[in-house]
Amino acid sequence: MEITLENDFLRVSVFNKGAELRSIWNKASQQEVLWNADPAFWGKVSPVLFPIVGGLKRDSYIYEEKEYHLPRHGFARDKMFTLEESRENQLVFFLKDDEETRTSYPFPFEFKLVYTLIGKMLKCTYQVYNSGDDIMFFSIGGHPAFAVYTSSDITYSDYYLEFSRDKELKYFPLVGNSIGEEEEVMHLEDNCLPLHYDLFYKDALVIKGMKSDVIRLRNCKGDGGFSFRFEGFPFFGIWAAKDANFICLEPWCGIADGVNHSGYLTEKEGIISLNSNEHFERSWSVEILG
Repeated sequence: MEITLENDFLRVSVFNKGAELRSIWNKASQQEVLWNADPAFWGKVSPVLFPIVGGLKRDSYIYEEKEYHLPRHGFARDKMFTLEESRENQLVFFLKDDEETRTSYPFPFEFKLVYTLIGKMLKCTYQVYNSGDDIMFFSIGGHPAFAVYTSSDITYSDYYLEFSRDKELKYFPLVGNSIGEEEEVMHLEDNCLPLHYDLFYKDALVIKGMKSDVIRLRNCKGDGGFSFRFEGFPFFGIWAAKDANFICLEPWCGIADGVNHSGYLTEKEGIISLNSNEHFERSWSVEILG
């Protein structure tokens, strides 16, 4: 089922499955802001990553001496959310634990995705509530894919990412599903990272300690683009499928297992611990420029 939000500038569509953002239509340019989910490259648009981010070693983890299994990025992206609230400028989607989730993740939880439309900006908010009696351990993150339009006049390499505060990016290569230990540094010119297809031939750039809280997508031959804002996410991923015309900007509270991780959930890098009856909230937003 597709649910929409609309104002004078944007029309937004969200699916119940995964509460996945599927479209941001820019009325002024008559263009789609998000990737078109072409299955020849990557069939998703903006999945939510919960209750883990990235992959687990052997797709499993240990909690209280019991082994559990979770697929890469967790199960939320494949679950049916309930539309809890619909306002003129806001949609609230709701998911809670059930018999199926507890076989792979033994924690009671309530999880909301809130989409709010404000002028030329769409804000996405993650709200997690620990409805159990014990500490809840989880990770959460975004995975929105933005369209990069090409033509006879403009190529993928004419686009670049502009970082608000970083002059270099410290990233860690993926080794299978795990994060390698060897840090690599990519120096930026005027805080900018030019896009080119082979940037992602070895998979995503997994960044730790990013200083920026705003990234802008621009191109060398025209106006427009967008501003992507996030805060309170200690990890960040940048990715595109091989030779595909999109770019994923992924703010994460959590990260894939390191190659030497013990397998215990409570020892996982970046894992969030949430006490009983406590809430956790993070947001990111995208605003159309021009």
